Amino acid sequence: MRIIFSLFLCLLLINNVFAQSEDHELVQFSGVIVSKDSLIPLPYTNIIIKDSRRGTVSDFFGFFSFVAREGDTLEFSAVGFKKSRFIIPDSLTNNRYSLIQIMSRDTVLLQEAVIYPWPSKEQFKEAFLNLKVPDDDMERARRNLALAELRARAKAMPADGSLNFKYVMKEETSKLYYAGQLPPNNLLNPLAWAAFIKAWQDGDFKNKE
Repeated sequence: MRIIFSLFLCLLLINNVFAQSEDHELVQFSGVIVSKDSLIPLPYTNIIIKDSRRGTVSDFFGFFSFVAREGDTLEFSAVGFKKSRFIIPDSLTNNRYSLIQIMSRDTVLLQEAVIYPWPSKEQFKEAFLNLKVPDDDMERARRNLALAELRARAKAMPADGSLNFKYVMKEETSKLYYAGQLPPNNLLNPLAWAAFIKAWQDGDFKNKE
């Protein structure tokens, strides 16, 4: 008798479970997932039914659609956004339900990362001990003066091939600019006169033989 009574109770529990599952009808649940700040669709967002292994993933445009039940709790998760939940209403008038789910951005604070140019402390110690530092301010001043002298000599050097090419091309461009008309007369050009006087003072017109 006890065995029969136990089987009878099991049958009653199974019938109640099926009755409750039938009360929650299936729903074609679909929608779009967007960000809260810009309303841009969020692609590849995970939608999972809580306490189950069923769910789906939104497409590139943030759209999703799958079958769920009334009263199911849905969990939305995406990288860089806070998780959110939504409960499907249990008093729907039809078997379709649409949703626009808004996701808020989540700021993740990472631990501080210190980047060193040496892989180990031993290599840092070796590089630090072998570091060549200028003796004094005088030595550093000599090096700076040497660089300044090199720059001055570079300016005094005659033009190389590239500068000559640029000069020729500039002259050709100037000729094309004044094609079909008289070129300007530099006789009254004050800049040309200033250049002439400077060249005369520097002795550029003297016989160098």
